[in-house]
Amino acid sequence: MMGLYGDPSDQRSLSLDDTSSTEESPDQTRLSLETTNDAVPYIGQRFPNHDAAYEFYAEFAKGCGFSIRRHRTEGKAGVGKGLTRRYFVCHRAGNTPVKAANDSKPQRNRKSSRCGCQAYMRISKTTDLGVPEWRVTGFMNHHNHELLEPNQVRFLPAYRSISDADRNRILMFAKTGISVQQMMRLMELEKGVEPGYLPFTEKDVRNLLQSFRKVDPEDESIDLLRMCRNIKEKDPNFKYDFSLDSNNRLENIAWSYASSIQSYDIFGDAVVFDTTHRLTAFDMPLGIWVGVNNYGMPCFFGCVLLREESLRSYSWALKVFLAFMNGKAPQTVLTDQNMCLKEAINLEMPTTKHALCIWLVVAKYPSWFNAVLGERYNEWKAEFNRLYNLESVEDFELGWRDMVNSFGLHTNRHIASLFALRSLWALPYLRSHFFAGMTTTGHSKSINAFIQRFLSAQSRLAHFVEQVAVTVDFKDQTGEQQTMQQNLQNICLKTGAPMEAHAATVLTPFAFSKLQEQLVLAAHYASFQMEDGFLVRHHTKLEGGRKVYWVPREGIVSCSCHQFEFSGILCRHALRVLSTGNCFQIPERYLPHRWRRISTPATKALQNTQSDHTERVQLLQSMVSTLVTESAKSRERLDIATENVSILLSRIREQPISSQGIRESSSNQRNL
Repeated sequence: MMGLYGDPSDQRSLSLDDTSSTEESPDQTRLSLETTNDAVPYIGQRFPNHDAAYEFYAEFAKGCGFSIRRHRTEGKAGVGKGLTRRYFVCHRAGNTPVKAANDSKPQRNRKSSRCGCQAYMRISKTTDLGVPEWRVTGFMNHHNHELLEPNQVRFLPAYRSISDADRNRILMFAKTGISVQQMMRLMELEKGVEPGYLPFTEKDVRNLLQSFRKVDPEDESIDLLRMCRNIKEKDPNFKYDFSLDSNNRLENIAWSYASSIQSYDIFGDAVVFDTTHRLTAFDMPLGIWVGVNNYGMPCFFGCVLLREESLRSYSWALKVFLAFMNGKAPQTVLTDQNMCLKEAINLEMPTTKHALCIWLVVAKYPSWFNAVLGERYNEWKAEFNRLYNLESVEDFELGWRDMVNSFGLHTNRHIASLFALRSLWALPYLRSHFFAGMTTTGHSKSINAFIQRFLSAQSRLAHFVEQVAVTVDFKDQTGEQQTMQQNLQNICLKTGAPMEAHAATVLTPFAFSKLQEQLVLAAHYASFQMEDGFLVRHHTKLEGGRKVYWVPREGIVSCSCHQFEFSGILCRHALRVLSTGNCFQIPERYLPHRWRRISTPATKALQNTQSDHTERVQLLQSMVSTLVTESAKSRERLDIATENVSILLSRIREQPISSQGIRESSSNQRNL
């Protein structure tokens, strides 16, 4: 007997006699698609050379739902005799040998696709009539694994390729600093193909970019550390940390700014840790910590560059981040779907509720489901959104089962994975945890736009750190301007209720607008007192509703919809009960400090400022905010305020400006 396979990993799977041949009838051949007899290899089939035989078998395999690879070759004894026999096997033939553990070298632990499949085609060289040719002398098409559908087989490595034109286009995109995901979407639009239908994947693009990396990493690391030290010398409150590998080379580095640490102290209750981006020029994973302030605008908390995406790297990043923030862990953290990161959060932040950013998950849907569902993709997406927004866990799980049945997704691995992780992304499982509204599409767009601002500078690592600093500083200044614009807007009271007027003086315009929506809707609800609380439902409905519990003496109110726990804004159901119970002000505990006008880093800095000028500017800002709030209560007040402020501005503009005043003003703009 002669072993068919030439390497130890394949010897266990198949053995054939040296002269044996296998000719199968159509009934014995297992195919995933109907094929004509001419398209199926057969014993005695002739080819002018072995490359032609390979191309024929490869095309046959693609139509059936698998790919092939060249394997064992045989030749006659003696020098110059050449090849006489070749074997082409299924891509899942053989079994991967177990590698010996090496503690000094990290193991990738990738799951092998090989499963000992015995499908193959053997060709032998003949020289009948003096003309060399290759004939099929062995063929077996029995597979011990599922064959792929046409819309799935194209993702096999053998059928993925990047043309020279596409390579040049990708490299041009890389120079602009856009992400690989954005490159894929642009090329899909340029080629007019549906999402997920390019002849290559995001992984192929990343591998291509990594192969073109020409910068010396060691020189870059030195420049990066020097840049961080220089920033630290200028700003002692700037924080950074790094780790070195066994060869004393930079492995990971993280940093945060003084203003970011101040912001986190107030707005660090809910955090997004976005690890979906990379520095294209270096193929380095990039992690960015972002939150939302009391005016609904993104605020930067910190940044980390990692050598690899592993449990060890993510654990290091989380430990350093907590150290930057004086050991204060967030209540909730939103991330991408990454099992190493999930495990790291469980280890380093055991008291933090971990959830998945739904917008990062949804961004993958075109490549996951568009080809699988075809014309029904948009219908499925609408049903998914409906399930995502349900309130009841029972309704969600029943609806999910119906959705899987309706769209025939029983064997889809992405659907199975999503359902297994449902408690991390579906709202019915998350409503009792605070997320500051960051699960909404609006916040996802603003956060992504903020992140994209500093992803453009990727030519040098040190330049990237500079770009982040510039972006954060610009964002702080822009945020101050937008804050002033919000405060100067006329606040229109819609219900006339004392609760509304009171909330308008306490909450930021952003938070007040969210509460006002609920106050307006509360008027359309009826409340019924029960033995253990209140039942609240829409006035047009005769059944259902939400259970509201209210303890007037303690000022405690809670609703079964959990909106306050989820967003920090009281729901219409609780507001209806408070109104019915002659409550004219919302209890203090339901006007969270993180949504109030006074809860800003600038106000906190006021208590510790060393500059009298800065202190007076901040005091003036507070007075202006109060002026706007009080003036907005009536048209008469607004008229008086407008007239007097105009006179005051005219008098101020008549005063000279000293050079010292200009410098102090500029300094204040950076510090506020």
